[in-house]
Amino acid sequence: MSLPSSDLVPPMQAADYQQKIKQVFAEVGKVVVGQQYMVGRLLIGLCTGGHILLEGVPGLAKTLTISTLSKVLHLHFQRVQFTPDLLPSDLVGTMIYNQNQSVFEVKKGPIFANLVLADEVNRSPAKVQSALLEAMQEKQVTIGETTYPLDLPFLVLATQNPVEQEGTYPLPEAQVDRFMMKVHVDYLKKTDELEVMRRMANMSYVGEVNPILTKEDIFGIRSMINQVQISETLEKYIIELVFATRKPAEYDLAEFAQYVQFGVSPRASIALHRAAKAVAFFDDRDYVLPEDIKDVAGDVLNHRILLNYEAEADGIRTQDLIEAILRKVPIS
Repeated sequence: MSLPSSDLVPPMQAADYQQKIKQVFAEVGKVVVGQQYMVGRLLIGLCTGGHILLEGVPGLAKTLTISTLSKVLHLHFQRVQFTPDLLPSDLVGTMIYNQNQSVFEVKKGPIFANLVLADEVNRSPAKVQSALLEAMQEKQVTIGETTYPLDLPFLVLATQNPVEQEGTYPLPEAQVDRFMMKVHVDYLKKTDELEVMRRMANMSYVGEVNPILTKEDIFGIRSMINQVQISETLEKYIIELVFATRKPAEYDLAEFAQYVQFGVSPRASIALHRAAKAVAFFDDRDYVLPEDIKDVAGDVLNHRILLNYEAEADGIRTQDLIEAILRKVPIS
């Protein structure tokens, strides 16, 4: 499905879309308490066509947030629980022999949806990850000798638990790079957790939400985000941030140079550009500020920087490098 032409979109429609986005936050908030940051990142991915990886300890409502968001959208949603014995055919589908007609028929898997929740994505081996990789990058799936395009919009929202190591498989760097953002989900504030406890203590509580956004709305929002202005100065600032992860010594970050094995890929530049424009649009602006870029830099860059073993031994995190880059790299 192609994006609607900007010439056909009435000027006042941007305000309508921005109001609908605020309604989405309110609807999800009926069920999920205190995770507005996570909801915002999921919406950025949805409205810019970027896959999102959520990482956090169990019980922080990662799965609940994604499933609730799917109910607020008029989109086809599928949930796949990744396990060590999951096969690629369980995800993308397979060929089944029809005895009555003596032919092989295609049985499509759960990947054929608009929103796919890959729950505990790091629990499946490399064969399954490679099958998911084609869908994420090419928006298509190959079954047998035939390639099937996926319905748009197509978005993979994945979760992983960083605590457990038994029965888990580290995601390949090539796949991790295809996630627009990796969002670290933290514990709730005391007041929020108190509200969660009170809600769930009521065993008759049922959280119901109303659908807000349609498929057409999502493409309309993407068209509006496309029209958000970003200056050439800020575009060059994004490039400087990206290059600072590759050659820290050239940006007065010599203390980190020995720890960086690989900097971020060009996908980081694209993701920063799109995400910053989405943040500006969500904030009711049609232009990007430096703060918008800095706001999303951590989530866009953190999973793309590969540090060496010396960094792990010395307790250096990718977040430390990103914070240093944001302090040192000027906007010229």
